[in-house]
Amino acid sequence: MDRRAFLKTAGNSTMVMALTGCMHSVHSQSGQIGQPPNIVLVFPDQMRGQAMGFLGQEPVLTPNLDRFAGQSLVLPQTVSNYPVCSPFRAMLMTGKYPHANYVISNCNTESAPFNCQLQESERCWSDILKDKGYSLGYIGKWHLDSPHKPYIKCSNNSETFAWNEWCPPGRRHGFDFWYAYGTYDRHTRPMYWKTDAGREAFHYVNQWGPEHEADLAIQYIANENGRFRDSNKPFALVVSMNPPHMPYNLVPQRYVDQYQDKTLEELCLRPNIPPAEKKFGKYYRDHIRHYYAMITGVDEQFGRILNTLKEKGLEDNTIVVFTSDHGNCLGIHDMIAKNNHYEESMRIPFLIRWPGKIQPRQDDLLFSSLDICPTLLDLAGCKQDILNDVDGISYAGQFMDTQGKRPEWQWYMWVPPGKPQRGRRGLRNQHYTFVISKAEGKPQEIYLYDNVADPYQMENIADSDPQLVAKLTNTLKKVLTQYRDPWIQDIS
Repeated sequence: MDRRAFLKTAGNSTMVMALTGCMHSVHSQSGQIGQPPNIVLVFPDQMRGQAMGFLGQEPVLTPNLDRFAGQSLVLPQTVSNYPVCSPFRAMLMTGKYPHANYVISNCNTESAPFNCQLQESERCWSDILKDKGYSLGYIGKWHLDSPHKPYIKCSNNSETFAWNEWCPPGRRHGFDFWYAYGTYDRHTRPMYWKTDAGREAFHYVNQWGPEHEADLAIQYIANENGRFRDSNKPFALVVSMNPPHMPYNLVPQRYVDQYQDKTLEELCLRPNIPPAEKKFGKYYRDHIRHYYAMITGVDEQFGRILNTLKEKGLEDNTIVVFTSDHGNCLGIHDMIAKNNHYEESMRIPFLIRWPGKIQPRQDDLLFSSLDICPTLLDLAGCKQDILNDVDGISYAGQFMDTQGKRPEWQWYMWVPPGKPQRGRRGLRNQHYTFVISKAEGKPQEIYLYDNVADPYQMENIADSDPQLVAKLTNTLKKVLTQYRDPWIQDIS
């Protein structure tokens, strides 16, 4: 069975969905017909999957996530297949491989000549839900538009290079409430475009970004006097927070103070952190306290959103997802942040709660960026609307039950802007991470890590196991052939 055929049948062993006109209903496992679920998707930027207190891997304070984990399906092996901002976001919205959705790099001046942005013609999960009668809201970071001259005058842009750009209404893919920006990193004085604001009509707010965005999310959910959405419709709300993205010092002191009793070495428990006398060891120690403080702040704002759902009686019929676009090495492996194949970069949080429908538990399912879009649509009762050209797989059936087909691998990629046949491609699962790098003017490089024997990936064993390398190379070719990736054309 090929990937397209499998997509048509995946995840239907335990759940039958019915669509009845615009305002469709959903059949639960018990056979009872209910209203379509609301969806709240919260995802901070650059939060690695290991940095949650309940996992016991890092000394980070996340009391709300710890509590939420006990109510949710937790997937600790979830990865960002292309661990950088824009490619993840495009996969989240479309369920398509980067070459298929055009977002093969971060959206900025360098990638703009290659039309690297979410295409207006794409059919995203939000477009489908809009057609099904949902009200949709987007709050926070978007980063899916190419900047164009004259560049927006703000601190993330200069006269010659830009990151931040306005998203015009025709490119918002069904989101009728809009309070967002492209990419802007002044966390204590963020900027936003409102729904009806023109390109030059952005405004600044003197408040920490996640707190301000949680304030607005709470108002959207409460929806007093129908101010934000149609109260008679189900809603889907995305809250995209920028922290714990750099600069790390832009965080309220009250969160930093929660770590004042910890020494630096008590905060540096991962054995692959470079020594303090090394450049990146110093970088890690300079920033880890504030990085954790940001996560604690995000956790508090997430908790406020959850409390509002409960107070308004919306908890039981709302699917809540917490995830991130990628992780952060913060100096580990001599890597400043993300956009690499290491566990600290690829692994992201993924917790999903739907009371009475999804049983709380931890599962080592190899869930990936591409799979979020079709899985959410399937859970919302829109299985028949998942497009044939979607590359991701719906695991709604596995979410509702532990039975069903499970993937053996997750893929990894990095693409230099405008050079689709270069860069890195790889595979990852609980046992191995395997990557081949092709750079212009350089010999091919191979990386192989045993994630069981060497969970912190401190030794590349590619040279010591050529048979395994050959086997994984063949597997990688098969995976990339499915995705029509031109990178495999001259792979040795």
